[in-house]
Amino acid sequence: MRIVIAEDTVLLREGLAGLLEDAGHEVVARVGDAEALLVVVAEHEPDLAVVDVRMPPDYDHEGMRAAADIRRDYPQTAVLVLSQHVETRYALELVATGGGFGYLLKERVLDVDDFLDAARRVCDGGSALDPEVVATLLAPQSHEDALRELTPREHEVLALMAEGRTNAAIAKRLWLTERTVETHVRSILGKLGLPTSGDDHRRVLAVLTYLRASPA
Repeated sequence: MRIVIAEDTVLLREGLAGLLEDAGHEVVARVGDAEALLVVVAEHEPDLAVVDVRMPPDYDHEGMRAAADIRRDYPQTAVLVLSQHVETRYALELVATGGGFGYLLKERVLDVDDFLDAARRVCDGGSALDPEVVATLLAPQSHEDALRELTPREHEVLALMAEGRTNAAIAKRLWLTERTVETHVRSILGKLGLPTSGDDHRRVLAVLTYLRASPA
């Protein structure tokens, strides 16, 4: 495999590179921030990008944003997220891209061969998700509990969001003002405990929550 590594901790970055090279893979670039990651992916078009979640400059979700960009713009490049944290902000979007994506937790990688196998599996178009990541993304009981906090009107608004309707379309359907719908949407997102990210992505997460808890 031709691999790029994005990890801000130098010792871990170099350790990963050495481990992968010892296994016969080619590390074509190693960088310490998400911006540099996108540059080297565009330059080398690697088979696999190993990416941390929180990197400079803000140590927020730069790595996950870059991972989502890579899967969108370079679908031939698989992504293996290796982090200390379970971040849901972009994880659902990345999982939804299908194979070629993995998410492992650093402290739970206890065997080198297992890690190398996961990297190969992801590179071959498969998946490698830590069980803790899966549990956090699904958490059906917590979603159902959150949905019980919604008012009947908020359930109506959320159901229409699940149909892909805009705020304007929802307002027309329910005979409400668009400002009232915006208020309902903000309340729904808050009650579901969704992360403070872009409104469009938060709407997607809200709809996924609704669909998971709805009967088949």
